[in-house]
Amino acid sequence: MAREAKRLILESVAKYHQETAGDTEFIPGVTPVLPSGAVLTAEDRVALVEAALDMRIAAGVSSRRFERQFAKALGLRKAHLTNSGSSANLLALSSLTSPQLGDRRMKPGDEVITVAAGFPTTVNPIFQNGMTPVFVDVELGTYNATAERVAAAIGPKTRAIMIAHALGNPYEVDEIARLADEHDLFLIEDNCDAVGSLHRGRFTGTFGDLATTSFYPAHHITTGEGGCVLTDNLVLARIVESMRDWGRDCWCEPGEDDTCHKRFRYQLGDLPPQYDHKYTFSHVGYNLKGTDIQAALGVTQLTRLEEFGAARRRNWQRLRDGLEGTPGFLLPLATPGSDPSWFGFAITLTDDAGYDRYELLRFLGDRKIGTRLLFAGNLTRHPGYLDREFRVVGDLTNSDVILERTFWVGVYPGLTSEMIDYVAASLREFARGAR
Repeated sequence: MAREAKRLILESVAKYHQETAGDTEFIPGVTPVLPSGAVLTAEDRVALVEAALDMRIAAGVSSRRFERQFAKALGLRKAHLTNSGSSANLLALSSLTSPQLGDRRMKPGDEVITVAAGFPTTVNPIFQNGMTPVFVDVELGTYNATAERVAAAIGPKTRAIMIAHALGNPYEVDEIARLADEHDLFLIEDNCDAVGSLHRGRFTGTFGDLATTSFYPAHHITTGEGGCVLTDNLVLARIVESMRDWGRDCWCEPGEDDTCHKRFRYQLGDLPPQYDHKYTFSHVGYNLKGTDIQAALGVTQLTRLEEFGAARRRNWQRLRDGLEGTPGFLLPLATPGSDPSWFGFAITLTDDAGYDRYELLRFLGDRKIGTRLLFAGNLTRHPGYLDREFRVVGDLTNSDVILERTFWVGVYPGLTSEMIDYVAASLREFARGAR
């Protein structure tokens, strides 16, 4: 009886989706053209409801399934689901402070090379772990740091590199990974905006010691909220799992006991003999797990990763072709050797544009075209960071240009060719009319 009731409910959910999520006519200037968003199907809605019907409210079978499938999709050995991409960044860097890493363990005062022209939660874990960010500038057009800039920033206190692939565009990660190896540095790839991007034929997120992703609705696939830490290193994977799961030493799944068949036979730290391994803590950790309801959505979304990437590339190229030669615009470029799964389309106003960014964004907003700044622009100029200790190598001239003159518009799969053409036409109209 219950099985039949569930079947009928899920059939009704699929029907409900089809009746409420149909195509709507695009009306220029009326229909919002969003910079980002999730693309959800009947299968996604059914997966969410099925997980709820089964009362899978904590991390469980769907979480493990998604972790296995996501790691396999990127060609890595381990993935650990988290409650957000920002948590994934915190977890990734924090895992490198584990005593289990011996002499390689990172400590307060160590330096981490990063960029100021990005999202703050790539940098925040450095501060949160008592370490010092070393900022390098990025290139206009690609909006990424170069291996040359990173190499110049390596000093006696440098222990890691933690940089995000900008708007889905890979940085020179092959070269930077070699630099890290030569100098015995950890490399964390913040891959939150770049899942499915390729550099020299390899997926981003597969070059470093650790990689992070985000599944917020703006990103390439979504679980609502959520993120992930991935690695090929089984030692790091075990540390990540421990620190994500309260810092415990035990690796039993929730609700399970004695997976190792030695639950009361460990002698760790200063604990008494026969102390319960399930409540032995080897790290100062967190609870950063996702839920099965999130993971159930991730499983269905993951089947469309290639499709979503193709749509992002198609929309980006159509927009770039439509804006070629527009006065006052510096258009984006893929990093050489890369095939980005684009997160957004960045435009920097040239210094002779004859108008400022605010005027243009107001014009686009009046036309219902959504825009976003390139995140922090220059994080060192934001109020929350003015009294923080950091080091800058070279200058942040391009980061300041990004702060003042750069923005991006959407290319996500929910945008149609008609919408992309409308955005391009609107940008051309403003740029030429302002001259």
